[in-house]
Amino acid sequence: MKYSDASWEQLNQSYPGEFILLGMADRPRLEMFLFAIILICYMMTLLGNTTIIVASRLDPNLHTPMYFFLSNLSFLDLGFTTSLGPQMLVNFWRTRKTITYMACVVQLYISLALGSAECILLAVMAYDRYAAVCQPLRYTTIMSHSVCLTMAAVSWVSGFCTSLLQSTLTLRLPFCGHNKVDHFFCEVPALLKLACVDTSVNEAVLFVSSVIFLLVPLGLIMVSYGYIAAAVLRIRSVEGRRKAFGTCTSHLIVVSLFYGTIIFSYLQPPSNYSRDIGKMISLFYTFVTTMLNPLIYTLRNKEVHRALKRVLWRDQAKRPGDLARQTQI
Repeated sequence: MKYSDASWEQLNQSYPGEFILLGMADRPRLEMFLFAIILICYMMTLLGNTTIIVASRLDPNLHTPMYFFLSNLSFLDLGFTTSLGPQMLVNFWRTRKTITYMACVVQLYISLALGSAECILLAVMAYDRYAAVCQPLRYTTIMSHSVCLTMAAVSWVSGFCTSLLQSTLTLRLPFCGHNKVDHFFCEVPALLKLACVDTSVNEAVLFVSSVIFLLVPLGLIMVSYGYIAAAVLRIRSVEGRRKAFGTCTSHLIVVSLFYGTIIFSYLQPPSNYSRDIGKMISLFYTFVTTMLNPLIYTLRNKEVHRALKRVLWRDQAKRPGDLARQTQI
């Protein structure tokens, strides 16, 4: 198929070779402050989630459905923040804050896939807690190994499928030479604002997907914790009720922060997308909530503390034996 010179010029304008990520380029001091905050959050996210994965893998006492799902959550958080964080941190120090078209495609697809998968996984984790608290005698049957694998697979596959749909619909829009993205990274609402055609269909599809991946899981989580709260109130021990409510409250805080900030960004028309507030909220659910997940879900958990001590003690106990064998050799 042959294109005329005019067609090639139009095609090149519709699909730019690179995007300019404006971020907060007009406020360099704020950029340096954000660089420090994001770097700290990113490093803590790497440390916390890696600790959870290693402890869950090495300690047999953590080979349970709860920690299986937490390990999946940690993998999602690591991938989600890593798909966005390094590029963003580098751009904070660059005068020309650019990202190639293909890098933008990859960033958009991976971050949206992992973020969507996390939305489903959090609902799965709430159901797991419901089964453990409200159906303790049937828990091992309800949450069998095959069921856990299926639930985790559904979370991952559904996330990548919706990302493929959203990314394809967004990146097929003509941008007519517009390549200045008023954001820190490539995200659907910000890219829709670059389009030079009507985006009502894209906005409708985005709204439906947001309802499915945000409001439906959030509703299931609230129902699950409602049943959990009712079961906890029947506990006669005051200490038991306090401990259970403390755990549920911590989990709900993280869930509320994660879903609340994403709902604000995705369940409103891009035409109403506030310039600065939207960018700050995206930083919150990208870096702050992923940093808090390990702290809330496991690192405050005494069972994880004991597991880490067992793993470290086991490694230290092996060293004298290894040294003795080396001496004999």
